[in-house]
Amino acid sequence: MKTSHLPSIALAAATLAVASPAFAQDVCGLGDGQWIGGSEASSDMTTASSHQEQMALVLGGNAYVSLFTLSGTTDVRLEAQGRGAGDPLLELLDSTGSIILSDDDSGGNGAARAETQLDAGTYCVAVKSYDGAPLTAFVRVGRSEQEALTAGAAVVVPDADTDTDTDTNVATGSCADARPLEGSLADGLFGTASVAENAYWSFSLSQDTALTMTAENEEADPTMTLLDADGNYINDNDDFDGLNSRLEYIDALAAGDYCIEIGALDSNDLPITVGVIEYDPVAAQLALYASGDVAPPLDGSIPFTALGSLDNRLRQDVSTTGEMTWFTVDMPEAGLMLIEAVSVGSEGDPWLVAYDDLGRKVGQNDDYGEGYDSLIAARVNAGTYLVGVRQLEEGMTGDVRMVFERYTAAR
Repeated sequence: MKTSHLPSIALAAATLAVASPAFAQDVCGLGDGQWIGGSEASSDMTTASSHQEQMALVLGGNAYVSLFTLSGTTDVRLEAQGRGAGDPLLELLDSTGSIILSDDDSGGNGAARAETQLDAGTYCVAVKSYDGAPLTAFVRVGRSEQEALTAGAAVVVPDADTDTDTDTNVATGSCADARPLEGSLADGLFGTASVAENAYWSFSLSQDTALTMTAENEEADPTMTLLDADGNYINDNDDFDGLNSRLEYIDALAAGDYCIEIGALDSNDLPITVGVIEYDPVAAQLALYASGDVAPPLDGSIPFTALGSLDNRLRQDVSTTGEMTWFTVDMPEAGLMLIEAVSVGSEGDPWLVAYDDLGRKVGQNDDYGEGYDSLIAARVNAGTYLVGVRQLEEGMTGDVRMVFERYTAAR
């Protein structure tokens, strides 16, 4: 893969990001994004003669946002490849800010990659640093037939003459060997097995149905690929919810027979629970609030603690779980808002996110510095801000000391 030189389009995009605010727009509620082609007209990937690429600089736990449009239904490939030891995390959002998919390592060697079919509209690709460390990455958007940036996470099948321990995380078999998921669609179809025991699951739809598909066990770090009954690729996901995987079909998946291929990035011997349930928009929205991927409303339907005005420095202790605990803090005037989440004791890995009162993300972070504590430093205007803290992984608990500080420019 060619990363030894910076493409001209990436140079242009990198310059525009700091020099031409006219090209920066807040489309998906993530703050200013850059058109992948340099302008809206040049960012229509349905008609673009080649892929479009930018260089993303990610600092302070924030996200770099690339924008693109589609003038018709199009099969697209989205990729983010870090330079050096960078580990990019990629999210695709529609113009309303709803997350369509996310990926961490499907591009191979730590790169992120996703391929899907999208309807006409405007979309955002948000690139973040998986561990919160500063990141420089190439972001590429193209149609499926155009040149890929990454190699893809190829499945390696050990040679019969080699030691079978060479690759312990290899899924063998095919959809012909798929084990049916058990249960009813109304209550959910489920199955549990390690990848070594069973890597393929099947289910059928008698009518078009909006669905959520999950693969859960963070210790195994599961991946999931949706295939048709003949084994043809439809969609895939890795790391949607922490290290767990999820695919959602809000507009319904067509009636037919399907197969789910499960992989494990950490261990083939750990059990992974696969589920297929009817899509519940209310539950899906609550899950986004619990994970911190979306800011909750300030109407009290989602509990939060109002800390009041940040005149100088505030401190708040909280017992955290894998679900977000929310606070509000009021900035009386424009300045630098600094937020820390410090584990009390040796256990815990807190994760922080902050939004303004309109739900626009102003920062997020995990693992600032040498330890597992988190820090956000954001230059903000006067107003009310939502701050959430949770443990990085589901099932974790830990006591966290929150610190809020305000700094203003010298007069």
